[in-house]
Amino acid sequence: MRDLCRAREDVLRDLKATKLRLKAFLLRHDIRSTGQATWNPAHRRWLSAVVCPTPAQPIVFQEYVRAVNEQTERLQRLEQALQEQVKSWRLNPVVEALQALRGVQCTVAVTTVAELGDLTRFENPRQLLGYVGLPPSESSSGERRRQGAITKAGNTPARRALVEGAWASRSPGTVSRPLQLRLANQPKAIQDISWKAQVRLCTRYRRLLARGKHANQVVVAIARE
Repeated sequence: MRDLCRAREDVLRDLKATKLRLKAFLLRHDIRSTGQATWNPAHRRWLSAVVCPTPAQPIVFQEYVRAVNEQTERLQRLEQALQEQVKSWRLNPVVEALQALRGVQCTVAVTTVAELGDLTRFENPRQLLGYVGLPPSESSSGERRRQGAITKAGNTPARRALVEGAWASRSPGTVSRPLQLRLANQPKAIQDISWKAQVRLCTRYRRLLARGKHANQVVVAIARE
């Protein structure tokens, strides 16, 4: 499962790179989309109507578009395989329990569990934070104590998954329809933990933002929580 999750991460990076190459090609020739959103159906229809001025450029353009489509299909295949394989995984109950948290859907939950493994091997939360590289860096001397950005010295996929799930705390506490479906088969104790965590994290997000912290810093703090 860890290999499957990391293969998906690789395809995401490849897909991002191919999209940037296509965008750079269009900008070089001052071909700009009038729409605001990218890679939605409207943007893809706009791409299909792009006309290049010279005979050689359409060949390059179509190759870039084909590369984006191929990487998109690879990503869909891996995500489908991930959802099928997790059903027979011995840690599937832990994955389903984690999905009780808002913002933690299947991919985030599977990646987190696959990268962290058995959580009982960590004696305390600080060890877990150190493993994923979320503790703040420190430069202290004598009585002076100065903390900086997170260390990023641990497991990168797990840290990225936690930060991705933490963005859901930007909105006030609520139980959406997808979250209701994920909570339906969970025990009452897990449902109570889910709501308690949601209220706590949303409150902390608003407090840190009110103190003038940057949104990215606040999200990392929520991921640490």
